Amino acid sequence: MEENQLDHETLSCSICLDVLKNPVTIPCGHSYCMNCIKSHWEREDQKGIYSCPQCRETFTPRPVLKKNTVFAALVEQLKKTGLQAAATDHRYAGPEDVTCDVCTERKLKAIKSCLFCLASYCEKHLQPHYDVAPLKKHKLVEPSKNLQENICSKHNEVKKMFCRTDQKCICSLCLMDEHKGHDTVSAAAERAERQRELEVKQKKIQQRIQDREKDVKLLQQEVEAINHSADKTVEDSEKIFTELIRLLQKRSSDVKQQIRSQQETEVSRVKDVQEKLEQEITELKRKDAELEQLSHTEDHSQFLLNYPSLPAPSESTHSSSIKVRRLRHFEDVTAAVSELREELQDVLRETWKQSSLTLTEVDVLLSETEPVSRDGYLKYSCQITLDPNTAHKWLVLSRENRKVTRKAQHQSYSSHPDRFTHWRQVLSRESLTGRCYWEVEKKGRVYVAVAYKNISRAGSGNECLFGGNEESWALDCHQNRYKFGHNNIWTSISGPVSSRVGVYLDHRAGTLSFYSVSESMTLIHRVQTTFTQPLLAGIWVGFACHVEFCEPK
Repeated sequence: MEENQLDHETLSCSICLDVLKNPVTIPCGHSYCMNCIKSHWEREDQKGIYSCPQCRETFTPRPVLKKNTVFAALVEQLKKTGLQAAATDHRYAGPEDVTCDVCTERKLKAIKSCLFCLASYCEKHLQPHYDVAPLKKHKLVEPSKNLQENICSKHNEVKKMFCRTDQKCICSLCLMDEHKGHDTVSAAAERAERQRELEVKQKKIQQRIQDREKDVKLLQQEVEAINHSADKTVEDSEKIFTELIRLLQKRSSDVKQQIRSQQETEVSRVKDVQEKLEQEITELKRKDAELEQLSHTEDHSQFLLNYPSLPAPSESTHSSSIKVRRLRHFEDVTAAVSELREELQDVLRETWKQSSLTLTEVDVLLSETEPVSRDGYLKYSCQITLDPNTAHKWLVLSRENRKVTRKAQHQSYSSHPDRFTHWRQVLSRESLTGRCYWEVEKKGRVYVAVAYKNISRAGSGNECLFGGNEESWALDCHQNRYKFGHNNIWTSISGPVSSRVGVYLDHRAGTLSFYSVSESMTLIHRVQTTFTQPLLAGIWVGFACHVEFCEPK
């Protein structure tokens, strides 16, 4: 057996750790798989100097590779004697596998990682975690190469806490250091809360998938109805014109051509809407799969590390329902032709030029008009959360980062390039496209705004102030008056004052509307423009004032 093991080691490639495939020997005497050494040298092409992965001897120019027939014959012999299985023992770790941290000889694959020990173990070295009482309490997860990310680089402690103020995982010593006084919870508790949020988002996406699938089915039925109506109209028209073949042969061809042209136009229109909906379904299913994968992540830190990078579901540019009614697509053509048959001579000689064939348009267009009631706006409600990394240091975020209050002293926020340094402002995490509606409850003077992500953050100039530049639009709500600002042009506006302001954005249509919301909705101001980028919701807060993004009901 030892002799066979020696053969295996001799005939193994030190790059892939497997038995040599198409073996070649380079000038220093070491042997590799043809593809392995080629790939290694291709990475060194830019340097023009080629090295041996084992002894590091260098060669210039790149050596010509030739098959080592002796090693090739030995490999074939191993295959014939059945020793190949031993040579490719899948227990051993490959380049892409997580290795056991305890193995001292050739590394075996890890089958579990321990979040308490911050180490990975093969089947043999994992056994104490099943047998030893204190070790049984440790948290075992699937093998991970990212365990060191769970260690605090400053205190060398495991990150078991989560700072909601700075939105990052921290260790217990960080609580007494730069995160002292911050809003902190255990990583497990924050994971549980984010998991609930994830499930809510996933349910919304799944519901939208179902809605869109219903819409696609309705559109398919509409296509069938159009085709059926068009086919029947052609058939009826041809029967009528056959009776009057001498006089109506040309007219028959004209009518047929018009019907087919309109049929093609209407079917094309419906299929265009159908294609867009199917694309949206595909995107929603992709996002649903990403959320599903994240929801099963066992490592809390990895979950929280990846969670902020998840894109918020984009708002649909279409209505949630499609209006389809039973149509009489081309029946009017048949009726017109029948009537013409009765007055054939007069129509052909005198009135044909004034007659036109009327084809009913297909009523499958999605509603694109602005809602007329608050219930209509609530269909486009979106949940806005504020980004702590953008908040000025005099602003305090609370209630799951949906409320902002201005304080008279600096908060212990970390430095961040997205943070406003002068103006007491904060932006949302969510990028806003499509149709969106949200409401804020305010106390005192505030700016309710939207802005592009590239708005300047550092400095006291107008380039950073909401409404003071081309990158933002702001409604100044102050006591009993309003002012609207864009590009530092401020316009006084009259309107009913309420503690609640509603904002409606139709990004594609370039519409931004502000409403005073009480028992009813009253338009304060509407902007018509062209938005060239996704928008973020923004808030500027006056002294001793606060604003909260509401859950509209």
